[in-house]
Amino acid sequence: MTAGDRGELALVLHTHMPYVEGYGTWPFGEEWLWEALATCYLPLLELLDARGEQVTLSLTPVLADQLAAPGLVDRFAAFLRTTRRETHRIDAAGCRAGGHDDWAAELERAAGDYERALARALELEAGDGLLAAFARHAAWTSSATHAVLPLLAGDAGVRLQVETGIASQRARLEAAGAREWRGGFWLPECAHAPWLDPLLEEAGVHAVCVDLTDVLGRGAAAQLAPLQSADGPLLVPIDRATVELVWSDGGYPAHGAYRDYHAFTVHHHRVWSNAGESYDHAAALAQARADAADFVARAIARLDAGSAALGRPALAVCAIDTELFGHWWYEGTAWLEAVLDEAERQGLRIAHLDDALQRHRAVPVADALADARPATARAADAVRAGELPATSWGTPRDLSTWDGPPVADLAWRARALELRALQRPHGAPPPSPRALRELLALQSSDWAFQVTRELAGPYPRERADGHAAALEAALAAPPDPADDGAVRSLAPHLPR
Repeated sequence: MTAGDRGELALVLHTHMPYVEGYGTWPFGEEWLWEALATCYLPLLELLDARGEQVTLSLTPVLADQLAAPGLVDRFAAFLRTTRRETHRIDAAGCRAGGHDDWAAELERAAGDYERALARALELEAGDGLLAAFARHAAWTSSATHAVLPLLAGDAGVRLQVETGIASQRARLEAAGAREWRGGFWLPECAHAPWLDPLLEEAGVHAVCVDLTDVLGRGAAAQLAPLQSADGPLLVPIDRATVELVWSDGGYPAHGAYRDYHAFTVHHHRVWSNAGESYDHAAALAQARADAADFVARAIARLDAGSAALGRPALAVCAIDTELFGHWWYEGTAWLEAVLDEAERQGLRIAHLDDALQRHRAVPVADALADARPATARAADAVRAGELPATSWGTPRDLSTWDGPPVADLAWRARALELRALQRPHGAPPPSPRALRELLALQSSDWAFQVTRELAGPYPRERADGHAAALEAALAAPPDPADDGAVRSLAPHLPR
């Protein structure tokens, strides 16, 4: 099958960081942002500057808010110059003293990553700024603070999240001199429910990514075509058969040659491979190139089979959290660059998703459901009723990560406070900007996710409790336009 007949692959990178600006450092807080900048975002930016037309970047407004925060680059530079330089030096000296020269050499090599990130950040700050550098590539936006939209209490809460996010995107693209937003909207956690569709369309959203693996069937050809919702935007299935080559327990990052993310030196640096041996950077890069070649070959096979089944060229969407590349998977950015090279060599078209959607005919949702192979009873019940169930890409592809028993209290409290803030009694003054910002911060998906996955100790509950208390205080106080509290840099583009 020729490259044109087989269709194309869209690589979608979803870039997000919870609002940590001003909320602690070690072990949880702003250091998350500094590490992501140094190990993921800035190295990736070099690739995007060279070949960004082949990659679809989604940038959440809450991350953009932080990249634009006053003094951010100064604090980032101070962290790299002090903490990272010194901890690498101390650990390298300790390794040498213990007779592990190979570990010391690796620490000294890896310290160069942070020095390059420092130089790049200062260079960007001296120019148009850090945010503008990323905004030029950010074709897709998201809700203001990465809220799980189907769990919000009502239309007003959805509109606040969606319209604030879109206003942020439009303003920042214009400021960066980038092309106009074309309606691509990343649903946080790929969380979708059909009742959202008219609200999204009303806001100007034309396409969203969804995870319909349990509805259409894993590996089904129907995963390789956009769906037309009854009430508005295109629903673009992510293809788990492609995604899980990279992002799964047995995906490429698990190979023994790659740097182990979970084993640390005294000061939280990494010198071992997944195989438990001393890390060999050259060997890991060679493995990344081999895995890139394998990925491209498998993507071609997937598209060829899908195109034959559909009777027309297929579209496979491989969507991954950007932070996998360089941060969790140290060699991930090298792998991504090698994929783009291999695609040219093997004849795989990798396209920007906005452009690809212009070339692929959408299938009505009702037609796709007629051939669905639901994998769960919940999905089967919805399909029999001719509907899509609420879905996400969280385990187990429903909303339970964000509203299950461990976090049900967080979900219900956020809904109750949303109603208090947005459904004011007749004649009551509207909520202040600070109250709206505290509500947006409370609605972030990150707090429930971290509690459910036991990722950050007490930090996420402390954050949720703090934003809930601050929201209640803001609702009780006379409105003060000059008071933004601790959420000073959040959501500067609130709808009027």
